[in-house]
Amino acid sequence: MLGWAITFLIIGILAGLFGLTGIAGAATNIAWILFVVGLILAIFFFISGRRPPS
Repeated sequence: MLGWAITFLIIGILAGLFGLTGIAGAATNIAWILFVVGLILAIFFFISGRRPPS
């Protein structure tokens, strides 16, 4: 999930550089939401002791 957040953040930065402010804002908001959800899940799994499958 954090990988997708970084992807959308890069898309937002590139769109901002090219002057596409609407797309940049939307991509940045998606990146922020994915980052927060990923962080909450990481904290939850850390506390509960669950490990990702390997």
